[in-house]
Amino acid sequence: MTSVAIKVMATVNAPYGADLSAHQLAEKLVDPASVAACDATVFSFLSEVKPALQTAFIEAMGVDKKAALKVAAQYAAKSGYPLTLAA
Repeated sequence: MTSVAIKVMATVNAPYGADLSAHQLAEKLVDPASVAACDATVFSFLSEVKPALQTAFIEAMGVDKKAALKVAAQYAAKSGYPLTLAA
């Protein structure tokens, strides 16, 4: 796992007692079902991980950035919380 993924996963997993892998998080970042499920780990990524680290993670994991931006926008609309990735 890259240092970027290690930092992200520590932020995302620790508060929720989750044991999500970097690959699982990457899949959830582009899955609209995570919005419908109000997935706390994805919201944590979008709201608690620094924007530069979000971008680095997306690139390192080969995540479709357009799809991730779309999911981020859906989280922002649903939560009423401004999210940098959704801007």
